[in-house]
Amino acid sequence: MEDCIFCKIVAGKIKSWVAFENDHVLAFFDVNPVCKYHTVIIPKTHHINIFDIPDQDLEAMTKATKHLAVLYKEKLGIANIQLVSSSGVEAQQDVFHFHFHLIPRHEGDGQNLVWETHPEWVKEFDRFLMNVKQTH
Repeated sequence: MEDCIFCKIVAGKIKSWVAFENDHVLAFFDVNPVCKYHTVIIPKTHHINIFDIPDQDLEAMTKATKHLAVLYKEKLGIANIQLVSSSGVEAQQDVFHFHFHLIPRHEGDGQNLVWETHPEWVKEFDRFLMNVKQTH
């Protein structure tokens, strides 16, 4: 994709600070980091979101993410991480090239995901399952 910033990074047209690379995945420091070592992990081929990415590319990304998490733990002592990925505008996706954010966390870092919970929906779980279960 010509106008995709992540595709431009893969092509070497935009400077990046690469933390990991193989034939299928590129991981680099986020230029708008929320903490030290905030890393973006992408497939080298363009896929818009979780609905679009082939299983083999998702698997490669997941393996690279685990590799980086273990590396950061062993080399940097980072024992707490948050993985974030958004698919779709309503989910706050802002770069439409599928990606993970690997975000190191520590006590008092000022980062906080706050979700409004709905315990009243538990009574509807049986109905929810009917909507998603496949029958064979």
